[in-house]
Amino acid sequence: MRKRWICLLAALWLCLLPFAAFAEEEAQLPEIPDKPEPPAEYAYSGKTVREYDSDTLRYTVEKVKIDRVVCYLSKIWVQDPAKQIVKQTAVWRKNIQLPVNMAKKVPGAALVINGSGYVSPTYPWIPEDYPGTGKDYYYTPLGSLTVTGGEVFRNLEGVPYYGLTLEADGLQMYAGENNETVLAREPLETWSFYVNCPMLRNNEDLLPEDWSFADKAARRTVIARVNRNNYLILSVSNEGGRGLTLRRVSAFFQENFTAEWVYNLDGGPSSALICRAKGKKTLKTIMGGSAKDADIMAFRELPEEP
Repeated sequence: MRKRWICLLAALWLCLLPFAAFAEEEAQLPEIPDKPEPPAEYAYSGKTVREYDSDTLRYTVEKVKIDRVVCYLSKIWVQDPAKQIVKQTAVWRKNIQLPVNMAKKVPGAALVINGSGYVSPTYPWIPEDYPGTGKDYYYTPLGSLTVTGGEVFRNLEGVPYYGLTLEADGLQMYAGENNETVLAREPLETWSFYVNCPMLRNNEDLLPEDWSFADKAARRTVIARVNRNNYLILSVSNEGGRGLTLRRVSAFFQENFTAEWVYNLDGGPSSALICRAKGKKTLKTIMGGSAKDADIMAFRELPEEP
């Protein structure tokens, strides 16, 4: 009789295992606060060159100088990041496109920056741990994981993910995470560049000391998360110099802001900062935007419910 009860309990446990695994996976999803964080206040500011203020989207673009280099600091607040931060892409494996042309496909786009680094015949380099050859990745963004509109376009098995995701609780940064762990959080979008591009987490420097790329002055697009609803973007031009090194940009954020993380998106000729004033329909280029990219990141007002 005792053996019969043990067998019954074992069978019941086996039946419950799938539900336990499902519950564990569900537990990885973030809890969304009932109320959004208010617009952040910052001690550091520059000259405002563009601003936007509505009930669901606020931003200022401020012109600042860092070591005599002209930069643009965008301070952005969104009410619901999962619905107001949008990725738009060029055609997968076919081409790259100008940021302004991709931006036109985003209804209500108010502020737009360039996104992922990419592979093409002009920039054929791929990481050593990627399977296949460079041609397998032409006209696609870097990163072992590519998600667009919730659809997985690339998932390189065994290659960790370095990059950004858009999730229910806003933008997140990953530095060498297992792809399946990232996918368990149900990302809507991804953006990625080099594996060393995570710059800061909780003000801790993540840039490798021996990474020569971080010591080269260039145009940059660097994004930081202050909290779920507030983000900072530093767009570094080459006006007044050759641009800034990633180490100088890292120091700028450490000295002036408290951010959960800081990440370096594609830069150089790919840099772009495009936006429009409230009530205007035409997007105006503030910096860059003359080179074609694989994708963009756009910020818009909260869409009306159908």
